[in-house]
Amino acid sequence: MSFNRDAIRLLTEIAQMLELLGENPFKINAHTRAARAIKDQTKDLSTLADDRPSLLAIEGIGPKIADKLIELANSGSISEHQKLAAQVPAGLMLLLRIPGLGPKTVRMLWQERDITDLAGLNAIIADSSILELPRMGKKAVEKLTRAIAFAEQDTGRLYLGVALPVAERIIEHMRTIEGITRAAYAGSLRRGKETIGDIDILVCATEPQAATEAFTTMPGLVAVVASGPTKSTIRFELDVDLGRWKFEGASGDAEERPSVQVDLRVIPETSWGAAYMYFTGSKEHNVRLRQLALKHNLTLNEYGLFPEDKADKTPPQKRGIAPVASSTEEEIYHALGLPAIPPELREDRGELALTETPPLVELADIKADLHAHTTASDGSLELESLVTLARDRGFHTIAVTDHSRSAVIANGLNLTRLRAQRNAIDHLRAHTTDITILHGSEVDILADGSLDYDNETLAWLDIVVASPHASLSQDAPTATARLLAAIGNPHVNIVGHPTGRLINKRRGLEPAIDDIITAAKEHSVALEINAHWLRLDLRDTHVRAAVDAGCLIAINCDTHRATDFDNLRFGIATARRGWLPPAQCINTWPAPKLHAWLARKHSS
Repeated sequence: MSFNRDAIRLLTEIAQMLELLGENPFKINAHTRAARAIKDQTKDLSTLADDRPSLLAIEGIGPKIADKLIELANSGSISEHQKLAAQVPAGLMLLLRIPGLGPKTVRMLWQERDITDLAGLNAIIADSSILELPRMGKKAVEKLTRAIAFAEQDTGRLYLGVALPVAERIIEHMRTIEGITRAAYAGSLRRGKETIGDIDILVCATEPQAATEAFTTMPGLVAVVASGPTKSTIRFELDVDLGRWKFEGASGDAEERPSVQVDLRVIPETSWGAAYMYFTGSKEHNVRLRQLALKHNLTLNEYGLFPEDKADKTPPQKRGIAPVASSTEEEIYHALGLPAIPPELREDRGELALTETPPLVELADIKADLHAHTTASDGSLELESLVTLARDRGFHTIAVTDHSRSAVIANGLNLTRLRAQRNAIDHLRAHTTDITILHGSEVDILADGSLDYDNETLAWLDIVVASPHASLSQDAPTATARLLAAIGNPHVNIVGHPTGRLINKRRGLEPAIDDIITAAKEHSVALEINAHWLRLDLRDTHVRAAVDAGCLIAINCDTHRATDFDNLRFGIATARRGWLPPAQCINTWPAPKLHAWLARKHSS
């Protein structure tokens, strides 16, 4: 819904520009609140341009905002946005993209030093004159410098959760074309990497030209970069929704239509397995496979596995040589003396030493979600709706873990509200027999490692997910001590999103992860893979270390709205990249085993 996306962006930018200009806070908040309300809408609001009462019926949209939405639907722009943009230097809006640099600080830089872009900011950092400004001490400047460096590392790679729906949309389209017998995505997307550079699509087709034409004319096309009989490249549109977080494009151009490069390869049916393996990668994995093939007097390329003929450098497929294996990946691996290796493992991290395909957790294995929010804190789901969605997913257990009291911005629960929530859950439990509802909390791990509720309260809960949310720029020793203290609490079951990172947006904590894993295993605490594709925290390398150490892992959706349950597959991809077997993931356990494990740390 591009209209909703544009409305959210424009209203958010109006709020930011108003704040940069020092305007009325109530007016600023009205635009922010309206943008947030639109994010929760599943309907394209442009269809309500002629129905002002329906717009006004949406909580958070008042008369003036409704007029602006109608103006946007009718003209494609909002005049107030244009007027404000003429008053605010464009570079200031780009400065707001730097993590931790908010409108108040950017306004101060503009007012006090006439800083209007990143070059100006870097200049006053370089000559140390920034230290003369309010709230700009040495530590604050060091933190800002790190944030700028991190922002500049943005390579333009696309989030897994944005890329995969695009690939699936293209595959669905290509499979409708007559003559296409196979269609699949490959590359780093198939390997489940947290970000991808572009999307690789492979097809087999009885009419290659028809496949190419279908690809280069499909809905959603932004531009055709190249078109040929076996390879074509396009730019394809993105409909980006980051949920609770704002989209930050690599180009910095807020008006740019976001898109991704997609490459199509038309593959001979007989070479499907070899091509699928080759274009899935990784490069390092493929190099190791080719080296192994040579040891067997074979040569491997995207057309198949062939007998090696060092005397003739012409590619074997061009000489009419029959491949030893080519039609499936499995037969190629077996011909090389290897078990079938799942795509997520193909990173040259020891997978070629395997003697059998390891058991890896799958989506169907997940029977419980242990980290979910309701409208009691910052979720959009009522308690009953959350339970219904979990039941529909086939889960035997759903844990309600709204934020604790220190999370003011997330409407965290004080003890009075927490106990009232227990009453509501108990009432629902009395009428629910086919799914277990646990009453817990996502309890803040405070900066010193203490938890946001006292031990008596923690023991009274059914489950405690302890998570860091603030002070995420702590140095490594402090961060390590903080997490170790939380893990050592006798009532903590899970450490949620342990580093607090947001991919390409916030670095988060950088603790000594081996120490964290050792302590978690010792205290029987599970470390969470937060399945939201902006988090994927733990990351894959951390998961692998935890698996090797025998540490328990949880895979949770951190549900705030209905669609967040769909993120589970991204958590599964990260888990598989970390070689996680089902038995080591607590969400796969049968209900009696899971409930008994949780109950050991709680009194009710």
